[in-house]
Amino acid sequence: MSHTDALRKRFESAFMPNYGVPPVAIARGEGSVVWDADGRPYLDLIGGIAVSSLGHGHPALVEAVSRQVATLAHTSNLFLHEPEVLLAERLVGLLRAPARVFLANSGTEANEAALKLAIKYGKSRGRSYFVAAEMGFHGRTLGALSLTGKPAIRDQFGPFPIDVRFVPYGDADALKNAVTDDCAAVFLEPTQGEAGVVPPPDGYFRAAREICSAAGALLIADEIQSAIGRTGHWFAHQADGVLPDVVTLAKGLGGGMPIGACIGIGEAGTIFDKGDHGSTFGGNPVSCAAALAVLGTIERDGLLEHVTTVGRRLAEGIAAVDHPLLAGVRGRGLWLAAVLTAGRSAQVQAAAQEAGFLVNALQPDAVRLAPPLVITTSEVESFLDALPGILEAANE
Repeated sequence: MSHTDALRKRFESAFMPNYGVPPVAIARGEGSVVWDADGRPYLDLIGGIAVSSLGHGHPALVEAVSRQVATLAHTSNLFLHEPEVLLAERLVGLLRAPARVFLANSGTEANEAALKLAIKYGKSRGRSYFVAAEMGFHGRTLGALSLTGKPAIRDQFGPFPIDVRFVPYGDADALKNAVTDDCAAVFLEPTQGEAGVVPPPDGYFRAAREICSAAGALLIADEIQSAIGRTGHWFAHQADGVLPDVVTLAKGLGGGMPIGACIGIGEAGTIFDKGDHGSTFGGNPVSCAAALAVLGTIERDGLLEHVTTVGRRLAEGIAAVDHPLLAGVRGRGLWLAAVLTAGRSAQVQAAAQEAGFLVNALQPDAVRLAPPLVITTSEVESFLDALPGILEAANE
């Protein structure tokens, strides 16, 4: 029995079955490459689900985390420390607008904070319901799940504590009809991630901003997957020239360390009063140091431009492949989905793994690619060269 198979067997015995048994046991990583427990290398085109912004073992991340954990690893929210202040200031600066920050540990916690903020806003104005998008994904905790428009993962855990009305994503008319003076907030992803990396029509986010402003509802942008350079911008909404009232972050912000952020812009940053919300581990010094290293490296190394250039090459290369299983590609930057003509994404994932590439069967007809932002052009080319054979193997 291989080391990988032995670990999979132990995993199955020790863990609850909610994840199934993952196919690969990863032992180490360097840059955009990981090795399994048996020493086999793979080009990592998942990036820890859009988390590993700087790849694996990046010197800037290693140094920042090592220095901080040796200095101060935890304070709780009873005390403050400089890394959290520096990070909050940095995020506000990147948004280029007056804002206040709440730091959490994950995306779903960031969205929980945004939801509580929106509930308080709504109650103060007599507003009773929320609007979100069909097939949208905002997290697995009950509050975030209330806003998640995927019946397969949502319905069995209802009823939910808040009234959420779902509209088709990208349909500005449906959104306008749903948002009345009784609506407290609208939760939207700039591009739907778990639905299959589905971008909205041009102008949709601008229309959402106008609709929310006209009705007095908060516009909350869930940028858990899309921010921190993933699309070639610090925040995906910046490409649309709009400013939400609240932005939520996680995943790529920590480069592998757990962190989330809920940022209230303008008046939305002052809705919470003392004691309204909290987190024991939120703003952890080590995670904040990691996030500062990620942001500093992206800026210093010009990774926003790199993401745009390499992402364009990856998208164009996929689009150029002529194969009956491949319908096309969608997304922006290094956040893409290879769209299939049939529901064989699981087979594509397995064939890619066999060929030495890690991809994600996100939807039956969509394969997600969210590699580290530091992936090189030559690494992208190696995947593009292998893609026709991967599709052929998956189509057998």
